[in-house]
Amino acid sequence: MIHREGRKPLFITLILLCLLYILIQNIASQDWIIQFYLVFAIIIYLLVLQFFRNPKRITNSKEGEIMAPADGTVVLIEEVEETEYLNDKRKMVSIFMSPLNVHVNRVPITGNVIYTKYHQGKYLVAWHPKSSQLNERTTVVMENDKTGPILFRQIAGAVARRIAIYCRPNDQLMAGQEFGFIKFGSRMDVFLPLEAEVCVKIGDKPKGGETIIARVKNN
Repeated sequence: MIHREGRKPLFITLILLCLLYILIQNIASQDWIIQFYLVFAIIIYLLVLQFFRNPKRITNSKEGEIMAPADGTVVLIEEVEETEYLNDKRKMVSIFMSPLNVHVNRVPITGNVIYTKYHQGKYLVAWHPKSSQLNERTTVVMENDKTGPILFRQIAGAVARRIAIYCRPNDQLMAGQEFGFIKFGSRMDVFLPLEAEVCVKIGDKPKGGETIIARVKNN
């Protein structure tokens, strides 16, 4: 299935490739040039098409479990001070999404959205240490009785130039439900309670809405 964010880019890509084909057909002196272009155009279109894929995910989330909000690679796990909303120490798990990953973003817990904010910013590479504070980004905070507030952040990368976010404060969402999309290479940060048990390690490749990245144990 193709994500709704891909409709316009796919249409524009198709038009541009067709126009370029007409141009090459008129000026090319040899058939192999046209054939080469057709292969090139198909590859380019398939690459754009796969970027906007939206596979169906089945989320089996239990109370206290925190799901991965995105596909990608875990690149950072550390204790940090969260200063935008929570204003306390947190365990942060960062997931880097390459252009080959699914870029649909899914909420990590079932609960109530209590905060959302969009920040304009720079376009540093997504794995840059300061990208979480300086890049274009959105912040979402959700909570439930078991986990308390969980903050997660969409961060644009050097290529990504548009972040889509669909949730608003007071929305009631289920774990694994789609809440946003980031175009091309990007990153997701999840800020967990200090007492949370992190279930992934650096280098792991979680799937959004399927992989458990942390658990909050019973008190």
